[in-house]
Amino acid sequence: MPVVISFRTIISRAWPGALAGLAAAFCALAVAELVAGLVRPAAGPVTVVGGAAIDRTPPALKDFAVRTFGENDKTVLQLGILAVLALFAMGLGVVALRHRRTGTLCVLLFGLVGAVAALTRPDAGPVDALPSLAGALAGAAVLHLLVSRAGFRPSGGAHPTPDGGGSSGWNRRSFLTATAATVTTAAGAGILGRFLGDRRSQSAVASRNGLVLPAPASPAPPVPRGAGLRIPGTSPFTTPNRDFYRVDTALVVPKVDASTWRLRVHGRGVTRARTFTLADLLARPLIERDVTLTCVSNEVGGPYVGNARWLGVPLAALLAECGVKPPSRGGPADQLVARSVDGMTLGSPVDDVMDGRDAMLAVGMNGEPLPFDHGFPVRMVVPGLYGYVSACKWIEDIELTTFDAYDAYWVKRSWARRAPIKTQSRIDTPKPFARPATGTVMVAGVAWAQRRGITRVQVRVDDGPWRDADLAAQDTTDTWRQWSYPWRATSGGHTLTVRATDGTGRVQTEKRTRTVPDGASGWHGVFVTVT
Repeated sequence: MPVVISFRTIISRAWPGALAGLAAAFCALAVAELVAGLVRPAAGPVTVVGGAAIDRTPPALKDFAVRTFGENDKTVLQLGILAVLALFAMGLGVVALRHRRTGTLCVLLFGLVGAVAALTRPDAGPVDALPSLAGALAGAAVLHLLVSRAGFRPSGGAHPTPDGGGSSGWNRRSFLTATAATVTTAAGAGILGRFLGDRRSQSAVASRNGLVLPAPASPAPPVPRGAGLRIPGTSPFTTPNRDFYRVDTALVVPKVDASTWRLRVHGRGVTRARTFTLADLLARPLIERDVTLTCVSNEVGGPYVGNARWLGVPLAALLAECGVKPPSRGGPADQLVARSVDGMTLGSPVDDVMDGRDAMLAVGMNGEPLPFDHGFPVRMVVPGLYGYVSACKWIEDIELTTFDAYDAYWVKRSWARRAPIKTQSRIDTPKPFARPATGTVMVAGVAWAQRRGITRVQVRVDDGPWRDADLAAQDTTDTWRQWSYPWRATSGGHTLTVRATDGTGRVQTEKRTRTVPDGASGWHGVFVTVT
């Protein structure tokens, strides 16, 4: 006769293994965290596996994550990795109840995967494999211990019963005590590892706190009166540092000690290769400029655009001192490859960097040293180019090469090599699905076309005619421009649409495109219901 096993029986037999697997995984991560704190915090298994996942994510899926989760996409990825690890660990623990050796080997194999992921990171060193390997050894040992406490013999033996009995000598209290002791010890190891990692970054924090920025040799012109509209719901003309968008691939924000930071300039056409310290850069004449940055992942009407006052070293002058000439003047290199301390690479057209625009190695943002999230101690800022081809954060290396010879990180992932910012406009207020009252409703927002400027913004209600909006004062062509339109709202549902015209006379295209390969296009619209 067939044997019928109830769901309750299955659970009673499996839960000790599942709990042992979870405890083993927690211990593995805690020990890995401890070793990473001693070696390098960015070498932790969740970080390196997450980085490897980001590297292999198709552009469409990456765009979906940014659209759906915004700047929380990295947190969601890490939580997803932990959830998958937890399920894997529970299943492995159940398997280990009957096949202890198989379970132990699988834990070790999982650690080996983490070690390989660590060693394949662009900024990896030989010791980066240690956290994953140490964590795997600890996890395997804990799994073996706890399964043994569960009273099973490999490949056989009695099953534990809910009341703690069983011919194998299963003792629920002994098993739970061992599990609790293991988890408590592992938690202590993880906390110590986090403390050590924080201590390693303290010197970086101290170097930023102690940095005094020199006055610019070329200050930014005063922002014209009326450049910022005081309309509730609109973006401020200058985006505060805490609100400035952050889109990058770093699961752990690099914290670089400014006293040990170095920038190397080398490559084709560099007749005088140089290595600069931060003190070297700060001793040079600095410029201060208002520049609007835009991320290529910004959808039509999206939030990944911000305006800040940057302080930095003119990049063209620094390159010229190293002997660099743009291709338009006979130079052999047409691409500047910037490398970050975390291995990220961005490729910028040399002609664009050296054509007279205010491209800089920025050291300050809105009157203070760069925040760690935005590239401390030094980052690139190049007006008019999307960030993925210009705005390298935590920069440590500049290599002059050619587009034919090298594809930077995002170019390898189907994005365009050259990416000038497209003309775009956005409605900030009213918000989508707002319910304003009848009467005059102020429609307002921002428009941008860096290097070209904005000369006209128009608003359309439903399918009616385009009406000119009122433009705020223009700061420079490298900054966004605010606009407003007083709309006499009538009751019912209405669609508001905006479009802009740039300084060349070109009207923003209606054609909708996604962000890949060179930025989104199309008109932004919102639907509101007037009550």
